Amino acid sequence: MNTMYNDRVVRQFVYVTILWGVVGMAIGVFIAAQLAWPALNFDLPWLTYSRLRPLHTNAVIFGFGGSGLFATSYYIVQRTCHVRLFSGKLAAFTFWGWTAIIISAAITLPMGITQSKEYAELEWPIDLLITVVWVAYGIVFFGTIVKRKVQHIYVANWFFAAYIITIAVLHIVNNLAIPVSLTKSYVIYSGTVDAMVQWWYGHNAVGFFLTAGFLGMMYYFVPRQANRPVYSYRLSIVHFWALIAIYMWAGPHHLHYTALPDWAQSLGMVFSLILLAPSWGGMINGMMTLSGAWHKLRTDPVLKFMIVSLSFYGMSTFEGPMMSIKTVNALSHYTDWTIGHVHSGALGWVAFITIGCVYSLIPRLWNVKAMYSTRLIDLHFWVSTIGVVLYIASMWIAGVMQGLMWRDTQDDGTLTYTFIESIAATQPYYMIRVLGGLLFLAGMAIMVYNVVRTLSGTEASDTAVLEPAKGT
Repeated sequence: MNTMYNDRVVRQFVYVTILWGVVGMAIGVFIAAQLAWPALNFDLPWLTYSRLRPLHTNAVIFGFGGSGLFATSYYIVQRTCHVRLFSGKLAAFTFWGWTAIIISAAITLPMGITQSKEYAELEWPIDLLITVVWVAYGIVFFGTIVKRKVQHIYVANWFFAAYIITIAVLHIVNNLAIPVSLTKSYVIYSGTVDAMVQWWYGHNAVGFFLTAGFLGMMYYFVPRQANRPVYSYRLSIVHFWALIAIYMWAGPHHLHYTALPDWAQSLGMVFSLILLAPSWGGMINGMMTLSGAWHKLRTDPVLKFMIVSLSFYGMSTFEGPMMSIKTVNALSHYTDWTIGHVHSGALGWVAFITIGCVYSLIPRLWNVKAMYSTRLIDLHFWVSTIGVVLYIASMWIAGVMQGLMWRDTQDDGTLTYTFIESIAATQPYYMIRVLGGLLFLAGMAIMVYNVVRTLSGTEASDTAVLEPAKGT
């Protein structure tokens, strides 16, 4: 077969994946430093934590993670369907449109233009652009599926399909608003209903954008990199249907001990606990794909990124259900333990699998034999791993300490510690977090250098054809 694939748009998304990764993580390190040393806001409104933090989350989640999902889904759907992307012009529009969205976020959020909704801060004109780009993305992806030359739809495409459809629904419902000016709107929901809709959106943004999409990456690139079939194709299908059926109901666990009805809180907790089974099923399936090939980890640092990402996925999907239990949540809620949990998933799972896939993609997309330096990939892996461990361990310790200090009372019922005392006790852990973030950012700098050296003097080619690994 000599199908000419549309890899131009894939290469473009690979470029911006790396770019937004560096930018988003650099902002993350800066605001982490602000928590340790508050004077770093320099008394400038656009440098305050409250404005830069949503820019950090948008740049990392939607800039870095989202661009990685576009790149890999476009690459995978072509290879597994044996056809060129549906509508090259529409695919190009998704790249320029998505890039315009991230740039718009970078301009408006530091200006304080925001809806003040977690992971949905962008105002209504940008929300409309997101909707248009996402519909175009769906047309390109599903159009490619429809014109496939093989009857079978590979499991990675099921995960991508679920994430594309679900994110469209989540985005539209959560961002229904009444505009009052070009830069201001009011969401149609209020009070407890607004909170419930927001965390139905927020947790499923995690469940579908940051989990289902990246599982699509995993199910293609782990077998490809290991040159082994998926351990259990049947388990992958069970994993898919169980995950998408259960995840949708877990959002209320973000609202324990709030005005949300108790039955809704309990429902979120129960479904969160059930989620452990399909999540670990997928993690084990990915891990066991290396059966008979574990020796490859000694020489292939790209595979290290992918397998360690699965370890973090398993850890995060155990920790999340545990933290949803009301008695545990009574200690962890509003503490930095939650921050540690989020970043074990965001850095350990999402970033590691994305970095591994980018390293795997670049030689194929630019038709070179290998990355410039395998040793630099290995160095990137170890620097980043140490950074993640420092980050999440410091936040776990700080979070448990905060929870214990906040609930400690004296014999007369008064609080033992003031809030500011808990903040002062947390500062050393904030400093360790900055160090962990710096190490992770240093790893991204190593990646940039390696990629630049790999691509210098190469000419991109659209004619390279790589068939799926055996069993895919």
